[in-house]
Amino acid sequence: MPIVIHRVSPDRPWAWLAAGWRDFRQAQTAALTYGAIVALLSLGLTLGLYQAQMGYLLLPLAAGFMLVGPILATGLYQISRLLDRGRIDSFSGSIDAWRQNPQILGMGVILMLLLLAWVRIAFLIFALFFGATPPSWGLLVTGTLLSADGIPFLIVGCLVGGALASLAFAISVVSIPMLLDRDVNAVTAILTSLAVVRENLLVMIGWGALITLFTAAGIALGFLGLMLTYPLLGFASWHAYRDLVTLEDD
Repeated sequence: MPIVIHRVSPDRPWAWLAAGWRDFRQAQTAALTYGAIVALLSLGLTLGLYQAQMGYLLLPLAAGFMLVGPILATGLYQISRLLDRGRIDSFSGSIDAWRQNPQILGMGVILMLLLLAWVRIAFLIFALFFGATPPSWGLLVTGTLLSADGIPFLIVGCLVGGALASLAFAISVVSIPMLLDRDVNAVTAILTSLAVVRENLLVMIGWGALITLFTAAGIALGFLGLMLTYPLLGFASWHAYRDLVTLEDD
């Protein structure tokens, strides 16, 4: 089926967020359930890492959340999809949304591999600047903020992490909603996502920046902010897909 990529104006991400907020209000229970699960899992993982003296993993995993966030939001895409069709879905009716197209699992594997690659690279970057011994949380903070190697370390880490995050964003920005919505394969969905980014580069940079900002704000508020920002971004991402991609039978 022919796929049409639309060019949109730079202010469209705000319209996607507004549409996402409308969906949030229409499906508050399901949205808050998803948000609470993500927030509690994030908080539990943080406490577990502290307890295991592995606080040095916090920053890489917090950054890595941006890599796997799109696949975790599949159920949110399903809720917005059904709302578009005049139906209101429950949380329980959306958790197996991946069954719509099993190739969604393939996208999950790709994003998980990117996450594992990022964690490994983050270890190597730290070892390059501070040695191979895993640091404590205190050493990580003082090493990055107070030592002479701290600034170069942060620059290299941000550049490498940003490159991986940009890749994950480019291949997933519309691919997972598309796989949920249509009977297409993962390769077609990824190529469509890349084409969307190419045709709307400035818009996608702005959209990616908003996703990063909202996610960082949610994490900064003790992860509790994710109860609001995560479902909002998930719903908005569905509307981004619908705005950017049209298939012949739409």
